[in-house]
Amino acid sequence: MCLRVDEHCILDVENKAPLVEISVDGNTIKAHEGEPILAALLSNGIKVNRYTVKKHEPRGLFCGIGQCSDCSMVVDGKANVRTCITPVKAGMVIKTQDGLK
Repeated sequence: MCLRVDEHCILDVENKAPLVEISVDGNTIKAHEGEPILAALLSNGIKVNRYTVKKHEPRGLFCGIGQCSDCSMVVDGKANVRTCITPVKAGMVIKTQDGLK
């Protein structure tokens, strides 16, 4: 399991948000409400967000600022959601994406 950043010398890190449950590929994990989905996934050891169309290669964190599509997943039935910039909400259903839709 990866750890979250609790203190940072420059950034104001706030992990006092309540823990909520979200579903990822049928498994329930805990996440801080409002944190980026990708941060919650990484802190729970989940590194693959989608697979490429042609070679079915795994993709995950790349830019971390919403400019690429490597962290795209299906969130609450909507494909191509960039998980690095989308905040966690209680009860979200997240699925690994196959290709880009």
